[in-house]
Amino acid sequence: MLTPDETGWLLAAVAKGDAAAFERLYDATRARLYGVVLRILRRSDLAAEVMQDAYARIWRNAADFDPRIATPITWMVAIARGRALDLVRSQGAVDETTATPDMGADESGPAERLITEELRRLLACLGELEPEQRRLVLLAYYSGWSREQLAARFETGLDNVKAWLRGSLLRIRECLGS
Repeated sequence: MLTPDETGWLLAAVAKGDAAAFERLYDATRARLYGVVLRILRRSDLAAEVMQDAYARIWRNAADFDPRIATPITWMVAIARGRALDLVRSQGAVDETTATPDMGADESGPAERLITEELRRLLACLGELEPEQRRLVLLAYYSGWSREQLAARFETGLDNVKAWLRGSLLRIRECLGS
């Protein structure tokens, strides 16, 4: 696994058209991105299609990456996640009943225990948000609502939705960092 700095360097090289750097970036990140996409789509054929599109976008848009806004992996996950959600919205590719993870699954390996601990920490941090902030974050990042849908639901403007999401995510990041 690469450090955020190493991933950032690879993205910078990809932005200059370095195919070897892109191959290394792909090898280092494909499992994580595939996991995100597969959790959303629940179909490996669709996940493979979205992965191809996501990495094509990463190749074309690597110069747009800004380390002041996000970590490299967060930026890449956002691209892959966005493509998966676009597919769900456009084709209804996922049945709502299968779109939620099985929280009761037997998780016995070290990786699963780590994920479970991370999930516990995340849920605790979400619990520290105000109810409306928590609802906004969950609708946006768990249910895949667009900013426009959120603005309509919360009867406010897009700028407010963006500011509320950013503020909530910063609070979550601070909470997870402690």
